[in-house]
Amino acid sequence: MATLRFGALFPTANADIEDFQRLLGRVTPPARLDVVDLRWPPGVAAGLADMSDGHLAAAAAGLGDPALLASALDGSAGRFDAVALAVTSAGFLRSAHDHTRQLTTLARVARCRGTTTLRGFQDAVRHLGATRVGVASVYPSHFTDKFIDHLGEADATVVHRVDANARTDHDLARWGDDRIIDLVTRAAHPAAEVVLLPETALHTDHLTAALAEAAGAPVLTATQVTIWSLFRALGRTPAATAAGPLFGHDELCQRIACP
Repeated sequence: MATLRFGALFPTANADIEDFQRLLGRVTPPARLDVVDLRWPPGVAAGLADMSDGHLAAAAAGLGDPALLASALDGSAGRFDAVALAVTSAGFLRSAHDHTRQLTTLARVARCRGTTTLRGFQDAVRHLGATRVGVASVYPSHFTDKFIDHLGEADATVVHRVDANARTDHDLARWGDDRIIDLVTRAAHPAAEVVLLPETALHTDHLTAALAEAAGAPVLTATQVTIWSLFRALGRTPAATAAGPLFGHDELCQRIACP
C-alpha cells in the first residue's frame, strides 16, 4: 500500500510535530507528514508573549493570510497528496470568506487537496452528529469567541467553555499532562456530547483516554482533527487505536457512549 504524503503549514520556529507523528505511526492507511515552513513576519515570533491581545490576534490572523500561505507553498506542486494549515487560530481569527480563500489557495498552489485544522473541527462535529459541545480553549476569551462563531457553521451549540488565556504556541508546547487534563476537566459539562481542544501545539495524543475520562465525553484534539481531515480530503477513512471516535470506536469510547 502506497504511503500517503501530507503537508502541514506550521511556523517552524516553534514547530513540534511529535504529536502528529505519534498518531500517524498508528494510523492505517499509512501516511507521512512533512512541515511546510510558515514564517511569521520579521520580529513577530520573538515578541508574541509581550503583545497586547489585539496585536496578538492581528499577528495570528496574519499568519493565515492567503498570500502568505501561497508564498509558503510556492514550488510544492506535486509534493503532497493533501496539505493542511495546521494553525487553528490562523483559521478562526479570519472571516468565513477568508477561510474559504485559505482552502482554495492551498489546493491551487499545492495542486492537491487542501484543508485546515478549523475545517477539521467543523467537519468532525458534523461527522459525529454532535450538536452540543464544550470548548477547552487555551486562548484569550475573544479568540474563543471567534472559534465558536465558526462552529456555528457546523450547527453546534457551545454549552460550556473555559479560556486559559495562553500567549504563545511555544509556551503551550511545554504544557504538562496535568495542566491539559485540568483544562479539559473544567470544560466538561453534562450536556456536552463532545469537548473540543483546539490547539495543535499541545501534546495530547498520549492523553486520549485520560482526556475522555476527565470530560466524561469524547475529546477532539487539534492533532486528531487535523490528521483526520487530511485523510477525509482524499476520501479515505483512517483507523487507529486510542485515537478517539474519528479513528474508530475503542473500548473506552464505547463505554462513555460516543455519538
